Amino acid sequence: DRMMADAEAHAEEDKQRREEAEIRNNGDSLVYQTEKFIADNTEKLSEGEAAEKKVEVEAALAELKTSLGGANFEAIKTNTEKVATLSQALGAAMYAAAGAAAGDGAPSEDGVEDAEVVDEGTN
Repeated sequence: DRMMADAEAHAEEDKQRREEAEIRNNGDSLVYQTEKFIADNTEKLSEGEAAEKKVEVEAALAELKTSLGGANFEAIKTNTEKVATLSQALGAAMYAAAGAAAGDGAPSEDGVEDAEVVDEGTN
């Protein structure tokens, strides 16, 4: 009975610790993924809107790393959301620039257009 009472008494603490660990892990994971994305796409992120977005993402990453060094989990959560939003915008800007450079699906000089074959399957 005493063990059950102790478990119930500490259930809220355990829940809070799990949430804090999850918030921290999400932040750490996002830092890693975003830094890898930037490193893997350095050349594509060096011009135009993508370059501007990259600067914003790097500033947000610095804030997130700073908050991860502390114990303010609300700040970690907020900064994680900010980095996620900005990195999505960065990816969109990069792909938009790549699409513009490729001609956005327009036929190439030789008149051949890239296409994708979709197999809808049979009944």
